[in-house]
Amino acid sequence: MYIHERDDWPRFHWGLEGLANQLAAVRHRQGRLIGRMEGLGFRLREEAVLSTLTQDVLKSSEIEGEILDIDQVRSSLARRLGLDIGALTPADRHVEGVVELMLDATQKYEESLTEERLFGWHSALFPTGRSGMQKIRVGKWRDDNAGPMQVVSGPIGKERVHYQAPTAEQLPAEMTRLLDWFNAPASIDPVFKAALAHLWFVTIHPFDDGNGRIARAIADLALARSELSPKRFYSMSAQIRLERKEYYDILEQTQKGSLDVTAWMQWFLGCLDRAFDGAEGTLSDVFRKAKFWESHSGESFNERQQKVINRLLDGFEGKLSSSKWAKLTKCSQDTANRDINDLVKRGILTKDAAGGRSTSYSLDG
Repeated sequence: MYIHERDDWPRFHWGLEGLANQLAAVRHRQGRLIGRMEGLGFRLREEAVLSTLTQDVLKSSEIEGEILDIDQVRSSLARRLGLDIGALTPADRHVEGVVELMLDATQKYEESLTEERLFGWHSALFPTGRSGMQKIRVGKWRDDNAGPMQVVSGPIGKERVHYQAPTAEQLPAEMTRLLDWFNAPASIDPVFKAALAHLWFVTIHPFDDGNGRIARAIADLALARSELSPKRFYSMSAQIRLERKEYYDILEQTQKGSLDVTAWMQWFLGCLDRAFDGAEGTLSDVFRKAKFWESHSGESFNERQQKVINRLLDGFEGKLSSSKWAKLTKCSQDTANRDINDLVKRGILTKDAAGGRSTSYSLDG
């Protein structure tokens, strides 16, 4: 028996005693990370958001076995967020749609979650009306004409059914109940609400495809509400991607269990906690940049020097020469040499081992 077939569906419950300390620890780490990021300058904060959202979009698709182009995702996000990251890579309409879904969920977290909004997200995910080669119902609940909605693995003839969702005729009532609950004033901690909304939506499985990605977007929306901020500095989807097997195992275990979802809540909180660890890796370049400028806060740099140093901190490709400096900053060769020599004297740049005509420079340390 699946949980949606039980008489007490959907009266979820959990053991708060065992979760209270875990929730408190997660909320503390959440607050500390946000406080740390808010302490950065505006530009670094925006770079952190761009890095995080890029990972969120990429990894949420990867969980479903879909690999997106990182440059297209990053460019699409930067354009929509109004960020200057240099040359923008054109993005295809599928990437644009996935990005549109994520930004709508996180940047407009205060808006109600409605049937129409979910249909818009689904249409953005499948702009051609197809999932792979298969035509699907886009921007509509599934109809089950091809049979019941099942989560299946294994080769044809030896399939294993992991889960079977409610019937199509139940969807309008099921989704109305979920959306009414989600939009009502919170009677539980917003992080608990994120965990429960994710589980509840993916259990109903209302669309032909894209249910996992939309469930994770709903959780991201609820997490944004828990922080009262559209700024994203960690990626739950990136962590779920690392724990993909455990994610599917706990979902299956929960959907075949009782309405006591304590184990699911514990896993969700643990995954969220580990996502904060993952943020350190994703944002390492941003933190490195912040540390550099903080350690040199009492020094003066001209606009050209600031620009090139930031490029080096971002991970400059190839060797930095005086000619590349001149090209990057649109200045003369003499000006480039003066800028570089000044930084070398201050110990900020160091001359690489190869000399002569191939003289190049790196950040010291």
